[in-house]
Amino acid sequence: MTARFPASLGLVAGMLLFACACQSTSTRTGAIDAPAGVITWGSSADRVGDATADRGYRLVVHTSVAGQGARIRLSNAFGDRPVTFDSVYAGLRKKGAELVRGSNRRLTFDGARSVTVPAGETVLSDPLPGSLPAASDLAVSIHTPDAAGPVTGHWMAMQTSYAGSGDHTAEESGASWAETTGSWFYLDAVSVRASPGTGAVVALGDSITDGWQSTADMNRRWPDYLARRLQRADTGIKGVANEGIAGNKVVADGAGQSALNRLDRDVLSQPGVRTVFLFEGVNDIKAHTGVTAEDLIGGYQELVERAHAAGKCVVGATVGPFKGWSEWDQDAEAVRQEVNTFIRTSGEFDAVTDFDRILRSPYDPARMLPVFDGGDHIHPNDKGMQAMADAVDLKSLDCAGPGPGTEP
Repeated sequence: MTARFPASLGLVAGMLLFACACQSTSTRTGAIDAPAGVITWGSSADRVGDATADRGYRLVVHTSVAGQGARIRLSNAFGDRPVTFDSVYAGLRKKGAELVRGSNRRLTFDGARSVTVPAGETVLSDPLPGSLPAASDLAVSIHTPDAAGPVTGHWMAMQTSYAGSGDHTAEESGASWAETTGSWFYLDAVSVRASPGTGAVVALGDSITDGWQSTADMNRRWPDYLARRLQRADTGIKGVANEGIAGNKVVADGAGQSALNRLDRDVLSQPGVRTVFLFEGVNDIKAHTGVTAEDLIGGYQELVERAHAAGKCVVGATVGPFKGWSEWDQDAEAVRQEVNTFIRTSGEFDAVTDFDRILRSPYDPARMLPVFDGGDHIHPNDKGMQAMADAVDLKSLDCAGPGPGTEP
C-alpha cells in the first residue's frame, strides 16, 4: 500500500527521515557479517540481466519495523567485475516516482559520496540520522556511471520501481523517472536501529513467499500481512524480511541459488534476525528430478543445524497442496505427504506452522481451497496470503533458542 503524506507534512518528513550527514561507519560485509540494528526490509539476491552504463534506478521498498539511523545494503554478489555507485539517495515516496518534499537525503559510504563494490561483495551505507517510520514506502535512488556485466538484484519484486538515463537521484520530482520496472537492482536490504529487545524474522522461501498471484504494488504477500500483525502485537519481533525467490529449491540451484547455498548471504548476514521461517520445498517435489523425501528432509536438517549454530530459531512450515498444477501427480503427492509428516512430527524445528492445513480443500486435501487459489492451483491469492499470515503463532517467532518442535 502506498504511503501518502499531505504537503504540510513535507518538512516534518524531512526532519524525521535523514536530516543530515553523519559520522562514517560504513562496513563492507562478507558472507555473514552484519551491522548492529534490525532489518526492516530485505530481498533475496540473484542475477537479473546485464548492466547498462549511466543508468539510474529509483527503487521502492516497504518497511516493516521503525527505527533510527537507516542503512542500506548494496549487493554485487553476482557481478563479475566491480560496480561503482556515484550517487545514492533515500527518501519517502509520495506517489509514483515522486518523493515527499524535503525527505530525500544523500547516502554516504565511509563518508564518501561514491562507492565501488567488488565482484561478489556487498557494502553498507553510513547510517542516516532521523527516524524511518514503519510501514512506509522508502525510495532508494542509485546511479551507476559505467556499470557493465551481470547485475545483482531481484527479478520479481511485485512492486513498481523506476528507471532512467543519467543521474537524477537528488531530484524529488518523478518527472525524470519515466521508465517503470518490476524488479529491484543492486539493493538487497535496509536496516535500522530499533528499540532495545527488537528482533526480526526472515521468510526463506520460493514464489509463494515472493508473492506471485498477490496484488502487485499493494504489499499483500504473506510476509507483508505478517508484518502488519507484528506491528500491532505485543512482541519483540517487529522486523520482517522477505527472502523468497520464484522457482527456488531447497537442495538444488536453478531459479537462484538453493536455500542451502544462499542461507548465509540472504538470511544469516541480516542484522537483528532472531528467527528463520522456512517455507520451501514444493519446487524440489514437483520438478521430478529424482529428489526424494529423504533428500529434502536432509536439506531441512542442514538448514536448521546451520541456523541453530548461528543462534537463530527456526519455524518450519508444511508444503501446501498443488493438485491441478501441471507437474502434480500421485508420486509427487506422496513425497509431499512424507515431507509434511516430518515437518509436523520430527521435533527438528523450534515451532511449526501448518500452511497445508490452512490452504487445503476439505473435499480434496491434495488441492487448494478454491477461495484461496490464485488461479494456477499452487499460488494463493490475496485471501490465501492473509490466511497464511494469520495462521502463524506470533509467540513462536520469539523463541528463546533451539528446542523441541510442536505439532499443529
